[in-house]
Amino acid sequence: MEVEVKFRVSFDDMKGKIEDLGAEFKGEELQEDLYFSLPHPELLRVRWIRNLGRAYITYKYIQDPGKNEEFDELEVEVSDFKTAVEILRRLGFKEDVLVKKRRLVYKLGDVTFELSDVEGLGSFLDIEILSDDVVYAKERIWEVAKRLGLAEKDVEPRLYQELLKEK
Repeated sequence: MEVEVKFRVSFDDMKGKIEDLGAEFKGEELQEDLYFSLPHPELLRVRWIRNLGRAYITYKYIQDPGKNEEFDELEVEVSDFKTAVEILRRLGFKEDVLVKKRRLVYKLGDVTFELSDVEGLGSFLDIEILSDDVVYAKERIWEVAKRLGLAEKDVEPRLYQELLKEK
């Protein structure tokens, strides 16, 4: 189970705070996520990490659609972004929204930090843990969030594609 909480943040300020925690920098990714229309609470996307030349098809089932914090996720790497998109089109899936972002990835033990500058939306921090123990994961996320100076008021419960559609 993927458990995550997304916060609206200042990119440069949060980058410094994450580094001050001692988190290990894992890399920078230039991502383009093409989402397809599915009935809520499901997500289907093809992600292209341009600077790494990798592509993935990801399916997510949202456990609690009101919060967008818990996901049952299946993901597979594919060799070609354009071909993966074309296969989904031919199967009848309709493109919904394209999310472009620059993402810095950090790790601190079992916690992953994904600091993103999302085109047209601003900056966000996803704090994520992969665990079958949802209670532990949420407690750990909030422990780290508080150390970064983040509070409930900073949470962004909407998905990036929802935010882009609202613009």
